[in-house]
Amino acid sequence: MFSQAIFLIGPTAVGKTQTSILLAKYLDTEIISADSMQIYKGMDIGTAKPSKNEREVVRHHMIDIVDPTEDFSAGEYLRKVREVIAELSRKKKIVLIVGGTGLYIKSLTRGLFEGSKSDKDFRIRMKIQEEVHGKGYLHGRLGKIDPLAASKIHPSDLRRIIRALEVYNLKKRPISDLQKKDTLGYLYNPIKIGLTRDRKELYRMIEDRVERMVSIGFVEEVNSLIERGCHEGMTSMQGLGYIHFLRYFKREYSLDEAIRLLKRDTKRYAKRQFTWFRKEEGIQWVDITGYTDHVEILGLLKEKVERLRELL
Repeated sequence: MFSQAIFLIGPTAVGKTQTSILLAKYLDTEIISADSMQIYKGMDIGTAKPSKNEREVVRHHMIDIVDPTEDFSAGEYLRKVREVIAELSRKKKIVLIVGGTGLYIKSLTRGLFEGSKSDKDFRIRMKIQEEVHGKGYLHGRLGKIDPLAASKIHPSDLRRIIRALEVYNLKKRPISDLQKKDTLGYLYNPIKIGLTRDRKELYRMIEDRVERMVSIGFVEEVNSLIERGCHEGMTSMQGLGYIHFLRYFKREYSLDEAIRLLKRDTKRYAKRQFTWFRKEEGIQWVDITGYTDHVEILGLLKEKVERLRELL
């Protein structure tokens, strides 16, 4: 087991990137990204990806590893990260994982159930059945097959309901039973540090970030992806901003409306991230409200990091 792993997490735009680079230099280590959008090549501005210069200062992993036309699962992410962790372990370096994608962080702190391969035909049939029989039909069906899974999935969460039915169809066993036995675990005892700000301050920073992204070419970045064949049906293009400006190019929104909706939806995403963080155990929060100097923020983190490392 690799015993030294530090997670630096927090909502979008809170200030993780710059702070993490300083923290990595302080710890003499490398950074593993836990951002589900930064994995895509050519999606730089909209994902607030560390710049080329920043990645030359500190080596980053799990960035620019997938073409935006490809699918990439959390299971694939976890397997690749485990390889990076093994590499860092050989170098005797601390693992520093930085990001805000809940599923990625969950997979790295609590393990991940991979289940089975997908069956697209089955998923299509299930969606048709839900449409024919009415909302709630599939949840009721799941309740008969796997009451425990049904109790944990909201009746309107059709994606997860269909996945649970799909696993049962393929494995002939309830997904709740399989989850107990087939979960990919992690390789370390994690220290989790969260950055947080006053909500109003964070929302102002989100608005400023959106304006800055647009000013340096975010709209043009989306257009270049469209020219490469990316479209709304791809997972990559569902990301914040990408879906908004894709619809702008489809003339569904004006540019001003796309920007307004992006600001609104990014704030909503930050709120959902806070909701998820409340469910994650063991996060040591550092309130950086009012701080804009990342050297000062690093100073707040140093004492907490060292104190927590002593407890390992």
